[in-house]
Amino acid sequence: MSTAISAMRHVRGFDPTKPFGLGMVILLMLPLVLLPLASIFIFGTSSGLRSFWAALTAPDAVFALKLSVVTSFYATLFNVLFGLLAAYVLSRYTFFGRTAIIVTISLPTAIPTAVAGFALLLLWGKYGMIGRFISEDHQLMFTPYAIILANIFVTFPLAFGVLMSVFETMDKSLEEASATIGATRWQTFWHVTLPSLRGAIVTGALLTFARAIGEFGSTILVSGNLAGSTQTAPLYIFAKFNEGQVEAANAVAIILALFSFAIFSILFFARDWIEGK
Repeated sequence: MSTAISAMRHVRGFDPTKPFGLGMVILLMLPLVLLPLASIFIFGTSSGLRSFWAALTAPDAVFALKLSVVTSFYATLFNVLFGLLAAYVLSRYTFFGRTAIIVTISLPTAIPTAVAGFALLLLWGKYGMIGRFISEDHQLMFTPYAIILANIFVTFPLAFGVLMSVFETMDKSLEEASATIGATRWQTFWHVTLPSLRGAIVTGALLTFARAIGEFGSTILVSGNLAGSTQTAPLYIFAKFNEGQVEAANAVAIILALFSFAIFSILFFARDWIEGK
């Protein structure tokens, strides 16, 4: 009885920890998140929208944005398909070395992206372990294909992690029921399992794309950072800032920030639709 009364006293009346806690959250967010993001929009429009538009529509800026979108799309497509296959196999079958494979797939999240780019150079570069056997005309490094390869490497675990968590918690009764009425393993996967994974697939794809489109550390090593050829949007921002063209860098930075905001808004506000509820 006394415990119930003390609990009621705890939730009744004015709670000073609520405004204090909320104030601390906002206070910490201001210099770490809100003000840095606001600064690029304030600076980007300080010279007028015409100046911002001119910087954004410069040929090299347009090319860098297009290259980032295209390379991120292909990296996302590959990693979603691989993540789906890997999550299905590793969740449905038990075998020696299963844990080691899961750890290996998750490893890129712990590796600095610069190290990832350097490792790709040592493997696929002109004098790399595999690259030395590839003809001069078919080298991967310092081409858009190298950017896709780098994006695949650094985003490898994202879609897999989302899909694996869903597979491990999925109710297998529907799959078992499908098998009892004579459905093949492929029919069960296509008509029962896959529809249940819609939310996880969309979430994994959006997270992978958002991560890939902002990748910098590995791509600067494997792409060559050639304007109008292998320069992605993050590399364009870096190059223009080093050249003192802050407005040009800021215009593309705004677009990348809006991309990220849009993707995470979809994940947050369209959660029910994504999950099929």
